[in-house]
Amino acid sequence: MTTSSEKYYLKPDIRLLFSHPVHFFSLGFGSGLVPKGPGTAGTLVGFPLFWFFAPRMNDYLFLLFLIAAFVVGIWMCDKTGRTLGVPDHGGIVWDEIVAFMLVLFFTPEGIYWQILAFVLFRFFDIVKPQPITYFDQNLHGGLGVMFDDFLAAGYALLCLALVKSVLP
Repeated sequence: MTTSSEKYYLKPDIRLLFSHPVHFFSLGFGSGLVPKGPGTAGTLVGFPLFWFFAPRMNDYLFLLFLIAAFVVGIWMCDKTGRTLGVPDHGGIVWDEIVAFMLVLFFTPEGIYWQILAFVLFRFFDIVKPQPITYFDQNLHGGLGVMFDDFLAAGYALLCLALVKSVLP
């Protein structure tokens, strides 16, 4: 039996978005409600959040912020997934936001590097090469939702490092 705050939605909507702060954050401030490509929309939200928070914190504090966002994200994504009745619903995009901010933190300065970071992160998040697919299929709940995007971030960062190493 569900409570009045935990009805099963087949599709997240504006009502769910504003029904609880956890859903507001998990659904990426509304970006997860985009009908086509909510993960891409959520990743795009990572840009202004990074541009706002990173300059206001030293590196250590920003990394602590990302760790906290990841840990709290496990709980938030789990709660929203349970409410939706789908553990890793496409509308849950907090995982993309946090993982992409991590990518941006380690990305060389400049808009072209940031665009390349975006493309690489989306590629690995969509294609899910191993071991991302393994963890996506076998790690459940909020941790599973958050962890596969963390791995996609790692792949994107490895590719960025490779590109940077071959450029003059």
